[in-house]
Amino acid sequence: MKKSIVGCVVTVLLAAGSFAESPMPFKALARMPVKEVTVFKDGHAFVLHSGKMPTDEAGNVVMDYLPTPVIGTFWPFSADRKTKLGAVVASQRKVLVERTALNLRELIEANVGAQVIVTEVPSGTSQVSYAATIIDIPARSGDEQEATNPPNSGEKLRQKGSVALLRTDTGIKVVALDRIQDIRFTGDYRKTVEEEEFRNLLTLKMEWSGSKPQKSADVGLLYLQRGVRWIPNYKVTIDGKGQATVRLQATLINELTDMDDVTAHLVIGVPTFDFKDTPDPISLQQTVAQLSQHFQQEAKTAYGFANAIGTQVISGGRRGLGYDRPDAAPAPSRTLDLGPEVAESGTNEDLFIFTVKHVSMKKGQRMVFTIGEYTMKYKDVFALDIPFAPPPELWRNFDNNRQAELAQLFNAPKVMHKIRLFNSSEYPLTTAPALILKDDRLLAQGLMTYAAPKADADLNITAAVDIRVEKTDNETKRTPNAINWQGDQYGRVDLAGKITLTNFRKDAVEIEITRHVLGNVDSADNNGKTEMVNVFESPTFAGAGGPYPYWWGWFSWPWWWRHFNGVGRITWTVTLEPKTPFDLGYTWNYYWR
Repeated sequence: MKKSIVGCVVTVLLAAGSFAESPMPFKALARMPVKEVTVFKDGHAFVLHSGKMPTDEAGNVVMDYLPTPVIGTFWPFSADRKTKLGAVVASQRKVLVERTALNLRELIEANVGAQVIVTEVPSGTSQVSYAATIIDIPARSGDEQEATNPPNSGEKLRQKGSVALLRTDTGIKVVALDRIQDIRFTGDYRKTVEEEEFRNLLTLKMEWSGSKPQKSADVGLLYLQRGVRWIPNYKVTIDGKGQATVRLQATLINELTDMDDVTAHLVIGVPTFDFKDTPDPISLQQTVAQLSQHFQQEAKTAYGFANAIGTQVISGGRRGLGYDRPDAAPAPSRTLDLGPEVAESGTNEDLFIFTVKHVSMKKGQRMVFTIGEYTMKYKDVFALDIPFAPPPELWRNFDNNRQAELAQLFNAPKVMHKIRLFNSSEYPLTTAPALILKDDRLLAQGLMTYAAPKADADLNITAAVDIRVEKTDNETKRTPNAINWQGDQYGRVDLAGKITLTNFRKDAVEIEITRHVLGNVDSADNNGKTEMVNVFESPTFAGAGGPYPYWWGWFSWPWWWRHFNGVGRITWTVTLEPKTPFDLGYTWNYYWR
């Protein structure tokens, strides 16, 4: 007994347009306005277009705008429950564009049927002028070319000829256009000419459920695309008594599309866009490359990112510690001019939205406006950070220039004067440039780092030159064959260091000291806190190209190094009285074969 297999095939036909379509008049094309845009600091924007758009004879909306969205983020919709959006077609189509005639040929083409006086380039000694009526400039239409060309050659634009047909008293005269010197119109004439050209169009095919198509349809588009960036910057004014006024300003850069009376959501933090380098095929590209209580739930674009958390990745070394290489090459330039990149803080930033209404700006424009102003407490902080240096056994592997560079880096530690802002507002502080002023005088410009509400952030002001720092490190003991591992003997090198601080200011100051050593920390006096740190988790060591300082790659480190040695950190918080030297001692060791 044979069993039969019955299959069910469902066929959906979505007409993408008939072949050899006539050029569409440019005036019939619509541009859907932008209503909302959610802008991220990395240059991406989540855009909402919506509105009542005119329809063509078939009841479809044809738009003269084709976005370049990130793949998987293009979502068109119909806002009318009675009308369904059947499909969206992106295609290159011929359109008729009316433009001002700028040359003799275009004026002749625009005025077929006009009576003129024609002057030809003289073939002998005298000019030839005569009255004529313009009949035509012969041309092969796109339909004709498509019918006579090989199959699948694609659509063609009209191919214009190089002669003009003129009716004279003696008959039809064929004149090469380059022989016509000038023409004089004896009556009215047209100043514009229609030209065919290809445009990337977006057609929204509407389903009217058997009813007659209306003259307009309420439709919209949602997509994520690179092209708009906002750059935050702060002005911090301190009064010298522990109170600061923090003003947040935004620079909005638009390289995407014209915006008129748009609601803009400026986002702190950047969510993960896994396919941000891959354009959606709808763009016709030939090559494929927790929110705050003030978040407005009714905002359509912002709603799509509710309860998301983004991670901002550090893009530069910790400044002032010697871990950011001064001659590091700049990042490659991008296609869009979206302004400078601002290094992130390396800390998770919750997505937080500032909403700004009534934003109007053309593509290519920049706009600066104030987002908010807050009053915060601050305190003066003095900090000394001393990075680790390579062991003496490595110095002989470096040339003289590199040895001089490292000597300059490690032998001149400086105490930095900072202010520590306590974020008592309900808004986070984001990573951004910060201008610091006191009594309307400029003190410094620093980098504000991310600080959630109730957290704090430090801003560098300047090196405290009136606090002298002296550092000495000495080898105290060398023990050969101190340990055996896998049949190999390793020696131990013991070292002792001392930091001497002298305060030449009038008042006592509190200083936070951090000393990193390469190896293993043994001890620290004056209640120093010692610990071994994981350089892969510590932002202190996030230098260019990896978790270690830039000079780490100058030497090929032996495979056994990390088995015995790590990175130690010693921290003190001490009060320095005026003109009284204060010593901080510590010891550490490392193993070498």
